[in-house]
Amino acid sequence: MRKQSWTAAQGTCRAFTLVEMLISIVVLALLILMVTQVVNTAATVVRPANKHIDTDTQGRAILDRIAMDIGRMLKRTDVGYYIKQPIKYNNHGNGHGFGKKLQTGQQGSDQISFFTQVTGYYPSTSGNSPLSLVSYRINEDSNSASYLKLERMGKGLLWNGFDNNNRQPTNSSFNSPIVFLPLLISDRWPAAADGTTETNADYEVIGPQVFRFEYYYLLKNGKATDVPWDKDARPSQQTIFAPTSIGLVDVQAIAVAIAVIDPASRSLIPPASLFGVADDMDDFTTAPGRGGGGAKRIGDMEIQWNEAVQSIVATGKTSDPTLLVPAAAASGIRIYNRYYDLRTF
Repeated sequence: MRKQSWTAAQGTCRAFTLVEMLISIVVLALLILMVTQVVNTAATVVRPANKHIDTDTQGRAILDRIAMDIGRMLKRTDVGYYIKQPIKYNNHGNGHGFGKKLQTGQQGSDQISFFTQVTGYYPSTSGNSPLSLVSYRINEDSNSASYLKLERMGKGLLWNGFDNNNRQPTNSSFNSPIVFLPLLISDRWPAAADGTTETNADYEVIGPQVFRFEYYYLLKNGKATDVPWDKDARPSQQTIFAPTSIGLVDVQAIAVAIAVIDPASRSLIPPASLFGVADDMDDFTTAPGRGGGGAKRIGDMEIQWNEAVQSIVATGKTSDPTLLVPAAAASGIRIYNRYYDLRTF
């Protein structure tokens, strides 16, 4: 009886056959392959989305900061502005920062400086000041750690415009409240109006992912222009200060455009190539519609910037064939713009 029971039990124990093992391995391999494919697809989708989040966050923060500064700008005819206008238009004066563009006629990223009622750091024991000289620029000094990054100056001043710690008593011009004309920003604070002082300590990096900065004006007559006054109504005007001081009375809004790249993509592009990318983005002065008597239209410049980026993505290089740009990195560049209304002037 014992022998029969053992024999019956032995007959009911069966192992997997070789065919069953092979089928199991094939099924498992297929499952692993499907999961891997799903993960890779998800990563492909998520990676660009993360880049967009990075650039969106940076772009929104920068444009919001500019909105705060412009929103409280001292919009008067008797205060100085350092903005883009025809005088010295072919160098880094009057709003064109640095002036190091490679293409003839393009002046590089713009620079803007103005007085505004926002808190600024004042170099004294009095603490923060409620009035600031604010300036924005792209640092285009290739030897600087801030190369091709957006910088901001927020220099706090006393209400009468004096900066007693840095005042120059030997110059009698500074004995009057220097917020007001005829003294210009470039007379008192060269760093706010001169691209040769790239390393000035009054600047700090506010947009490490922003490598291109440009602005233009929307006039009350409906035109988009790089001249901050109505040339039809004021044909003899040469600057916003001469022959008469008009300030920004003809300007309805200031339009700002920035080019932003996420940190991962930026790390893949050599600095010279990134400068070449910025160089392919037209100044507003060369935006479509300028030639042949055509009117400049809102958004033309931004369209050209996007087209330049798409061309680089497709070819892997800038208009200078020696400057190579990885297509995946160039695809991380985004263009943003915003319009700041000055109707309260």
